[in-house]
Formats: sequence, structure tokens, C-alpha cells
Amino acid sequence: MAIGYRFTDFVPPQDDKPGFESLLKIFLQLVTITSGDAGEALNWLSSLDKQYNLTGDEYGIGDFIEDLRKKGYLDEDPQKKGSFSLTAKSEQGIRKSALEEIFGKLKKGGKGSHATPHTGTGDEASTDRREYRFGDSIEQISMTDSLRNAQINHGIGDLQLTEQDLEVNETEHKTQAATVLMIDISHSMILYGEDRITPAKKVAMALAELIRQKYPKDTLDVIVFGNDAWQIEVKDLPYLEVGPYHTNTVAGLELAMDILRKRKTPNKQIFMITDGKPTCLKEGLHYYKNSFGLDRKVVNKTLNLAAQCRRIKIPITTFMIASDPYLKAFVDEFTQVNNGQAYYSSLKGLGHLVFRDYRQNRKKTF
Repeated sequence: MAIGYRFTDFVPPQDDKPGFESLLKIFLQLVTITSGDAGEALNWLSSLDKQYNLTGDEYGIGDFIEDLRKKGYLDEDPQKKGSFSLTAKSEQGIRKSALEEIFGKLKKGGKGSHATPHTGTGDEASTDRREYRFGDSIEQISMTDSLRNAQINHGIGDLQLTEQDLEVNETEHKTQAATVLMIDISHSMILYGEDRITPAKKVAMALAELIRQKYPKDTLDVIVFGNDAWQIEVKDLPYLEVGPYHTNTVAGLELAMDILRKRKTPNKQIFMITDGKPTCLKEGLHYYKNSFGLDRKVVNKTLNLAAQCRRIKIPITTFMIASDPYLKAFVDEFTQVNNGQAYYSSLKGLGHLVFRDYRQNRKKTF
């Protein structure tokens, strides 16, 4: 004899020792700053613990390191005892941490597809109803509405359900999008003691994780650009470092367009994370460089590519990691030419973004 369900008080699991989660958040931030150097991040964490008493007698940094190993966040080098490297779990944790920091206010969406204005035999039910058509699936039929129609059309005494009584739930087509994420790794991202690469990496990892969670059917390609541009994997984002490079935005855009040409979906877009100023062009085997101000030769070539992207319907969303007025002026002009969108952020708080949409001519702060 079945006894049915029994309900008891829920006792949450006590797997994590007190202090692990808070230390983990700090550790993931430090790993981002150290470009994936786990050992350096742990040294910094120990220094912070000494200064601010992050741990106590019951749970120390040694316990935390051991938990990182047990929970799969760190691998220890068997050749060098005490030398650690990040695991895939840590890399995903860093991306999720960046996502919560930057887009934490976003509400969770649906299964992760982009809506289109087209209806028919689609992927997701809408609130619209229509008459039954040959080829509609049984799952689409709205039984409540169909029975109501049958009652109205035939009366209660002679209730029958005909094809003319049937109503179906309209569905919306969902589509895929191809995204290229461009990241500026030029020397200006750490110029004058300003660390722009760390917030740039956070934005990049947040965008990558957002696309993977919300739009899992999309394609995402990541490229970095300095004097030249090349492609990297999403898992490499925490390890990015600035090089002795100028900013060849043209090379980045050309590579992004080459990648998107190979994608079959008609929906294509570019996300560009930069401090704003293009300073380099490649002419044959040589580089044309000018770091002083905005060189009109470099700027014009960059703007021409922005216009070309607009003509082939590739919008560019720029994430501007700087506060210099003249750099903002360039991003403003670039975004207008592309008819795209831009987010402006200071280095102090990535959670505070100024959004500029030139397609709808609106500005929003959040």
C-alpha cells in the first residue's frame, strides 16, 4: 500500500566551511587581475588576509587552498609542489563572477533564443490565436478556445467539434545569431598607471557567459587586437595580458568581418571592448603608427569599416573602458556611422554603465 509523500523540514547541506564562498569571490577577482596566475593571486589573498583578517582560527588560507583543490578549482603541478594552475571550473567561475558583477541586474530570459517578427510553426508560443490551418500540430491547438467555439457554433445540445471550430496558439520563430567579440590588448590599456585591461576582461567574460547562458545556440568567436588581430578561445579570456602594441582597430574589424562572412545565419553582430583610440594600420609588410591624438588617416579607415558593417547589416556594440572626453568623442562618431550602440564605463565601477543607442536615438544610465 502506497503511503504517499512525506514532507520534512529542509536542512541545507553543510558542505562548505564558513568563509569559503566569500574567499572564493575574492580569489576569482584576484585571478582576473593577475591574468590567471593562481600562485600570485593566492599570495595577494594571503597579504589581504594579514591586513584585513579575512580568516580566523577555525578556517585559514591553508584550509581554503585545500578546499580549492578538493572542489576542482585548482590543479597542483606534480613537478613543482605548491605550484597551482586554474581548472576549467575556475575559468567558468571567473566568467560567472564577471557576469554577476556587470549584468547582475538583468532578469533571466527564456531558453536562450533571439525573437523575430515572424510567426507560424515556430519555437515558442505567443499570446496570439488564429484559425486552424492544414499542417498545424496537435500541440498548437488551444482546446479551451476550440471547445468554446464549438459551443457557440453548434449549441450545447448538439455539441460537436469541427475543423472550423479549432483555434491554435500562434508561435514565434526563434533564430540564431553569430557574434564576434573584439578585445583591445594594446599598451594604452595600462598606460599612465590606469588598469583598463582588468575591467575589459571582466566585460568580455560577462558577455561570453551571458551569450552562452541566454543564447546557447549562438556562435561566439573571440578575437584580440593590438598591432595585428588574432582569434582566441573563450577559455583563454582570464589569461589575457596587454602587450607592447598599438591599437589596430581596422585589423580587428577586418578579421571580425571575415569570420562573420563564413556564418550562415543572417543575424550577425560585433561586440568591441576598447579604450577608444585607434593608433595603427598595416600597410603591406609595414605598420603605420601614431599614438599622438587621433590620426585622421587611421580614424578615416576605421570609420569606413564601421560604415561598411552598417551596409551589410552588422551592428557594432562598443564597450568603452575609459573616461577621456576626446576618446568618447571618437567612439561617439564611430557608433553613429555604424548606427550601432555603445556602453561607456568609468574604471571605478563597471556596474555603472551609460548606454547609447543610435538606432533609436536614446540614452540610458544603469
